[in-house]
Amino acid sequence: VATNALLERKGARTAFVTTAGFEDLLEIGRQNRERLYDLTPPPKRLLIPRELCFGVKERLYADGAGPEPPPAGGLKRLRAALRRAGVESVAVCLLHAYRDGAHERMVREALAGLEGLGISVSHEVCPEFREYERASTTALNAYVGPLMRRYLERLKDTRHIIEVMQSNGGSMTVEEAARFSVRTILSGPAGGVAGAAAVGRAEGLSEVIGFDMGGTSTDVSLTSGAPRETLEALVDGLPVKPPMLEIHTVGAGGGSLARVDAGGLLRVGPESAGADPGPACYGKGERPAVTDAHAVLGRIGADQLAGGSLRIDPERARRAFVPLARALGVTVEEAAAGVLRVANATMSRAIRVVSVERGIDPRGFALVAFGGCGGLHACEMAEELGMRTVLAPALAGSLSALGMLLAPRVRDYAAGVLGGADLEPAFGRLAEQARRESPGARLERMADLRYQGQSYELTVPWRGRAAAEALFHEAHRATYGYAIPGREVEVVTIRVRARKQTAAPPLAPAEIEAVREPARQVFTGGRWRKTPVVSRGAVSSRGEPGPLLVVDYGSTLLVPPGWRAAPGAAGNLIVRRA
Repeated sequence: VATNALLERKGARTAFVTTAGFEDLLEIGRQNRERLYDLTPPPKRLLIPRELCFGVKERLYADGAGPEPPPAGGLKRLRAALRRAGVESVAVCLLHAYRDGAHERMVREALAGLEGLGISVSHEVCPEFREYERASTTALNAYVGPLMRRYLERLKDTRHIIEVMQSNGGSMTVEEAARFSVRTILSGPAGGVAGAAAVGRAEGLSEVIGFDMGGTSTDVSLTSGAPRETLEALVDGLPVKPPMLEIHTVGAGGGSLARVDAGGLLRVGPESAGADPGPACYGKGERPAVTDAHAVLGRIGADQLAGGSLRIDPERARRAFVPLARALGVTVEEAAAGVLRVANATMSRAIRVVSVERGIDPRGFALVAFGGCGGLHACEMAEELGMRTVLAPALAGSLSALGMLLAPRVRDYAAGVLGGADLEPAFGRLAEQARRESPGARLERMADLRYQGQSYELTVPWRGRAAAEALFHEAHRATYGYAIPGREVEVVTIRVRARKQTAAPPLAPAEIEAVREPARQVFTGGRWRKTPVVSRGAVSSRGEPGPLLVVDYGSTLLVPPGWRAAPGAAGNLIVRRA
């Protein structure tokens, strides 16, 4: 709900209230130029138009001193202006409110009582310094909040406890989701990260790379003991500040369309066939997609998808590839194989973003392949990256849903402390709030640190300043390739996370009927090969060598030559290079 409202710009009519003189904050943003050599870049897609941005005369210094509260007359005029504007929601982000939210509370009290008006205040949504990021996050929360509240009201069921997934990999209550809707953006992929980490642990693999390939896009993530997080997420070009699992998305999926560009090169994605008309082999589409390439190369049979309930037309897929093959001057099979190589290259680059670009060698990790298409590409991509292990979950087609069931309840608390010396009282206040709002939860302390003068931070566990600084030097070296132990380190933001594990279903292996279908010709390893087709239950405990196709209800696993598949202890398939 929140993500689609943002991407389609179909959120609530929202106003933005800030300190007088800063009304252009959302439009100005940062001075970073996304298109360095474009002299006429397109204008920014604003959530809130300039005419709905209002200023309030007030001031608070960065150290919290010299407060000048907003005058009653100014607040009365603001209330009248918002009533005339007919807004449904308002985002309040005053300068330096992360230090003290008193002035924002005064604005909220002045606007209370306006019928149907939702109010988001920055010191609750994102109590951190950097006014643009704080304003953007608060504006997003206000923009999607009314839609989420209406959705959750319809969803309420007094007979059951309903929880909502967050982007940080934990769940929250319905009431929290209605109040902090911005924390649900990108929560679906976060469920996949949690699911990948869970099935990895069940098979004794703590270091995994999640590879979630669906119909339109592919999401990749890295877990080394615990999933990696980020505080610098961009959603449709807008910064979102709450902690999120680090997920890198690329426009390559089963529905990604193939074409030849103006330079004569083969391209795959980001344009997708979508659900309607879908790939050509589904019976309606005309243009070749990645799924059609698998159908042409024998990797998907006519009655293979969804237990045979969804029939496909390999011959139609072949016809869709004819114009592409002619344009490239190759055979239809060569064109289909080329489409898969290009898609694999795009997805391999995404995996390098979350691993190699973070100073992490992916070769020691297992690739957890899920989503409907993940298993058809996993081994070939692992080979390209030098990885030796692929984990194919038993519930590959619905692993994101499983991850949501396994997620703990999580609540994050933060406070901006830049320039503060004694941090223990501030940590104590956050911990007290966490205990009050999340009784019985386990508390974790963290802090955002940086070298003095830097404009970016790294988050490390907090067990005292000396220990945190030592961890920061290590993290900086791993991330950026160097550390400066003698340089002063400053604490920018402190964080407390309240985590409470909820009852989770056991990851017990399910009994799957052993079925062996007639072998068929499959193009793999550069040529056509006679390939056995089996169900997951038919894979021998001793392991079976490739080439092999393992067909599940919600996904298909391709085991190429040189790889060997065997069932794991928790019912998943583990595929290793021979």
